[in-house]
Amino acid sequence: MGRPTKLDLAYIAGFLDGDGSLMVQLKNRANQGLPHRLMFTICFYQDSRHEKTLFWIRDKLGIGYVFRRKDGMTELRVNGYLQTKTIMTILSPYLKFKKLQAEAMYQAAAILCKRKYLRKLTSQEKNELIRCILVVQNENYASRHKKSEDELKKILGMVPVTTSPARPERLAQAGKVVC
Repeated sequence: MGRPTKLDLAYIAGFLDGDGSLMVQLKNRANQGLPHRLMFTICFYQDSRHEKTLFWIRDKLGIGYVFRRKDGMTELRVNGYLQTKTIMTILSPYLKFKKLQAEAMYQAAAILCKRKYLRKLTSQEKNELIRCILVVQNENYASRHKKSEDELKKILGMVPVTTSPARPERLAQAGKVVC
């Protein structure tokens, strides 16, 4: 369909603000030697009766997969830290409500771009990554599987600290991302 215009990007960003979600999650690996992996996801949701919009967005972005859920909803998902970093770069100027999450997702992806593997991250990079994950996670209104800072530190092989000088929810309220 060609390259998206600024108007297309503004529309897609508005759609993401209203009917989308951004996720940065630590997932268990079942069989690949390493215990966890980071999963970056941008997801757009739409009633299946109006799913054409999701195919249009996929065509404009040139990436993602569309699938119908059993509950009458259709999703467009984009996975991967490089892919989500690229999309956050082009949509960020137009985002209004998910701007803080987008910045945190971008910064988490930038950390991984430097090292590529979780096991190669320095302690400082792990702390920055945890802060970014918490910002994205705390801005999402519904999640059954939110992890605490201590849980994230344990997963990444760090000693959990029970008190933190900068809490992500306070930073989110102030409109600052420290990642």
